[in-house]
Amino acid sequence: MRFRSVYALSVLCLTTLVVGQEPTPPSPAPPSNEQTPGEQTSAPSPPPIDLKPDASGTVSQEQIRELLRRVAEKDIENDKRLRDYTYIQREEQHRLDGKGNVKKVESRTTEVLVIYGEEVQRLIAKDDKPLSEQDAKKEEERIQKITDKRKNESESDRRKRLEKEEKNREDGRKFVLEVADAYDFRLVDFETLDGHETWVLDGEPRPGFEPKSRASKFLPKLRGRIWIDKTEMQWVKLDVTTTDTISVGLFLARIHKGTRIVVETTKVNEEVWLPKHVDFHVDLRLALLKNLNVDVEQTFRDYKKFRTDTKITVVGESHE
Repeated sequence: MRFRSVYALSVLCLTTLVVGQEPTPPSPAPPSNEQTPGEQTSAPSPPPIDLKPDASGTVSQEQIRELLRRVAEKDIENDKRLRDYTYIQREEQHRLDGKGNVKKVESRTTEVLVIYGEEVQRLIAKDDKPLSEQDAKKEEERIQKITDKRKNESESDRRKRLEKEEKNREDGRKFVLEVADAYDFRLVDFETLDGHETWVLDGEPRPGFEPKSRASKFLPKLRGRIWIDKTEMQWVKLDVTTTDTISVGLFLARIHKGTRIVVETTKVNEEVWLPKHVDFHVDLRLALLKNLNVDVEQTFRDYKKFRTDTKITVVGESHE
């Protein structure tokens, strides 16, 4: 089985606990900044949040809902700005046997490009060795096909794609409040991560929670810890674990109890928070296939901003 499929299933658990949303596509261009005399250029910033737990460490639902709303909005903005960057992503997979011993190690290194607003991965190395001339040529041909397809996209197809993206974005915004309803959060500590002061909150499934959407049905089977920057309302680190088996699709896969995901982000160019490190263990069974037991690590580096405006841009084109 390909690594990317394992990653997608694992991230399902992660995104459900964090904000319950799919990656958000670039938003439409902002409205004009033209204004009438005396009109403000932007709405005033909301007041800072000061979490106030009770004697047991439990934080009120009102505070949690407001905090998660701001974290979700920040994440949406980060995802939009991610499409202004190219970067290098390395994935290392350790396949384990029934006793937990490593039986195979593989790695893939890709350059992540943005082509007409769509992220595309170009494979540049396997097991830390550059691709052969033949494999490199195949990758270039694949990238060119993707470029041509997006470049020649019809207006109708583009409209449908944008409508779907907007629906995903709106569903995510609605769902985030269910996270606050699904868990009892406790403020357990204050920590400094990479120079940022953070709140450390633990989330435990709340008895009696009734999911309102298909995605939220997984929430009672997850618990986790989240580190949130106190100043920027940005999640800095996540540690999520499944507490029971999760079935994905109709007999498609079963993610076993104990699957764990740890994610760290970092601030880039003093303007955006982007992935830094992902480490997770996956124990699952796919359809009628045998169990898959792997440890996976991802690292992200060499973030390079290639555009500064909001127009659709293709990597390789000249930019002002």
